[in-house]
Amino acid sequence: MLSRNASLAGIATMLLGILLFALNDAMGKWLVSTYTVGQVLVMRSIAALLVILPFVVRQGVGRTLRPERPGLQVLRVLFSSLEVALFYAAVVYLPLADAMTIWLAAPVWVVILAALLLGERVDARRWLAVAAGFAGVVVALNPTGQSLTMPALIAVLGSVLFAAMMIAGRQLRGTPDVTLVFWQTLGALVTGLVLTPLGWVSPSLTDAALLALLGIVAMAGHICVTRSLKLAEASVVVPYQYTLIVWALIFGWCVFGDWPTPAMLWGGALIVVAGLALLVLERRAPTAAGYKRAQEAATVQQG
Repeated sequence: MLSRNASLAGIATMLLGILLFALNDAMGKWLVSTYTVGQVLVMRSIAALLVILPFVVRQGVGRTLRPERPGLQVLRVLFSSLEVALFYAAVVYLPLADAMTIWLAAPVWVVILAALLLGERVDARRWLAVAAGFAGVVVALNPTGQSLTMPALIAVLGSVLFAAMMIAGRQLRGTPDVTLVFWQTLGALVTGLVLTPLGWVSPSLTDAALLALLGIVAMAGHICVTRSLKLAEASVVVPYQYTLIVWALIFGWCVFGDWPTPAMLWGGALIVVAGLALLVLERRAPTAAGYKRAQEAATVQQG
């Protein structure tokens, strides 16, 4: 049964996962400037699979290869594979902060989908906090005509697929994290192999190590996110993905020399305030309400 402590643990795990995703995104943008999307997917997926294989053996190969609800598993893998490919395709042309900001539309769609499809209850105060976070994203992005370019549309489609992946993962509570990450990584490998004929550049030893590290970081991020969705409701933990824009500001400045504009700083501050407000609301949630949400989540898990 989920508890308020489990929800807080889910929030903390989501925050760590988003940090890892931000690091993965910054590394990915750096590498796709030299290597093709297919090549990046192949090399990072091979490295991730080598790391996770001992855990697969420990869990049991048969249990990993025969997951529950295979149809939903396939959908989740499809969503995740296309989402990561679209992200790398988008950041070839978009600044990192722009692409990551567009991806932050996903939490809003997930909260709505969680309420409509999973029956999760979202009170007015949480809706207000989510709206404030989204407003911060808009302020930080400071939209211009560039938002209508094809790379931006690709990013929007990727964020929709990311939201769909999160919803599918929410319905697979009973599936072990190792199984989820294994199939997700395998799906990315297959997608990379399909795209590889579009081009291949022999990497240097340093770049090969970075491509391998990319896979390990991404795998760790996926583990954190899938675990957070098992610890707490999607409507509770997903809004914390807004912290991605904060990391976009930091990595954009440190790695790519993008100095934050006043709009991005104000937007980032608003996003952080919204995230803290959500945390306070969760801490103050009445015990009875938390118990009721736990019952609803347990019903979803059994389903």
